[in-house]
Amino acid sequence: MTDFAVNSPVEMMIVPPLRDLGDGFNVRRALPNAGRRMVGPFIFLDQMGPVAFTPGQALDVRPHPHIGLATLTYLLDGAIMHKDSLGSEQVIEPGAVNWMTAGQGIVHSERTPEGLRGQQGGLFGLQTWLALPTQYEETAPEFFHYGAGGMPRDGDKGFHLSVIAGQIDGLVSPVKTYSDVLCGDLVLSPGGRYRLAADHVERAAYVVNGEVVVEGQEGVFATSQLIIFKPGAEVVISSANGARIFLIGGEPFAEKRYVYWNFVSSRADRIEQAKQDWREGRFGPVPGDDEFIPLPEDVPGVKLK
Repeated sequence: MTDFAVNSPVEMMIVPPLRDLGDGFNVRRALPNAGRRMVGPFIFLDQMGPVAFTPGQALDVRPHPHIGLATLTYLLDGAIMHKDSLGSEQVIEPGAVNWMTAGQGIVHSERTPEGLRGQQGGLFGLQTWLALPTQYEETAPEFFHYGAGGMPRDGDKGFHLSVIAGQIDGLVSPVKTYSDVLCGDLVLSPGGRYRLAADHVERAAYVVNGEVVVEGQEGVFATSQLIIFKPGAEVVISSANGARIFLIGGEPFAEKRYVYWNFVSSRADRIEQAKQDWREGRFGPVPGDDEFIPLPEDVPGVKLK
């Protein structure tokens, strides 16, 4: 984490650590961070890959639970099969959006689709969690898929913007959200320039690839860095050679959020209940998938009911 001068539009910059989830599959976790837990409702941000699978490799994230949040999955390369305890089965591909509202509780798995197993291929994408407002933390779980063709787009004078969730520059995504949200895929052409309006209290930009400059701040920001901007600041982003940026933001919540493993809640006791529910098999199963990820430091052997 790096702090910046008083007159800079940048509040801080985070370099996420690289984590190996096994079989050479790496993620970079930008949120939560020791210096910054959330940006608006965004409480978790992972960059998945890029990874090139050999014919014997595949993504296999076994069934695991969530409460109190919504997950947003957005791919740049490859494909993932999503299955959950509601019975949903959906392959997500680049440009589309998988939105899963956990609410009172859901279980899901994420795997390489059967048709791609045994083949050489890649996977590259972003997954983020959005904490839910207190009045929706115990809402019924839901899953929605939005095709790439349904995302609002804007392209002019050196940039291309796809609005993934919420609203940007008056363009509103069809994705069902529960609070003020800014989420977009911004591609800057060489020499391109984009002004990020101060319509949302908190705003940040994750550099997916390339290098960018923020006007009013010396130096460049490179691939896999999360730039957090000051509320209300004039933010203009440019790139000499072109870049891709994942924009996030929104209005922060008044209440603290507790996080343990895959659980998010405004109540610590609710987290403890979710832990016990997973230990004792009270979450629903994912149809056709009997595997599961045990609670961290817990003993394997729970059978889902």
